[in-house]
Amino acid sequence: MKIDENQLRNAIEKAISNAKKRNFLESVDITINFRNIDFKKPENRIEVEVILPKGRGKPVKIAAIVDKALAAELKKENIVDKIITKDELQSLDKKAVKKLAKEFDYFIAEPSLMPLVGKIMGPVLGPRKKMPKVIAPPNIRTVKTLVENLRRTVILTNKKGKPLPTVHAPIGTREMEVEELTENAMAVIRGVLSKINEQNIGSVYVKTTMGPAVRVA
Repeated sequence: MKIDENQLRNAIEKAISNAKKRNFLESVDITINFRNIDFKKPENRIEVEVILPKGRGKPVKIAAIVDKALAAELKKENIVDKIITKDELQSLDKKAVKKLAKEFDYFIAEPSLMPLVGKIMGPVLGPRKKMPKVIAPPNIRTVKTLVENLRRTVILTNKKGKPLPTVHAPIGTREMEVEELTENAMAVIRGVLSKINEQNIGSVYVKTTMGPAVRVA
């Protein structure tokens, strides 16, 4: 199924206009349903990161797991939302890691700390697809670039669904311009199409968090 950008734009506009105003900032989401594809085959599985060109439209929380030297630089620059040093990492128990996994959208870590991260945080972060991105090389400039990209990133993974398997992703918030949301939605679709063929897309819907779904195609 070929997705027409004008159809997508009109559907987003309709989804926003049909949704009641809420007392919180709603996301605008896209859902892509698939057909005639066997996701049990590894080559068909979708797991791709997409940088939304117009951003997420709301804060994305990022924690950095770094040594003391880089931690000192990060504190000066105020780039990330939380800094976890090696000593702090070693003191974490499973309950604390679960709390961090719930609070933060993404984690980044120095390469030298990744074995320790895997041992302490891996059992919790792995299943949640939240294992840290490696800071390589580990310096302040790399951190800035990595964080800037992550604040605009969504991770697409195919999920089992009834009646069809799906990919579900936020494309922004209802306060953003329709053109911005459309551009973000097209980026998500291109991300999906980098893994599968157009004919395997069965249907596409957009909606606000609490609003009714509007079919694009």
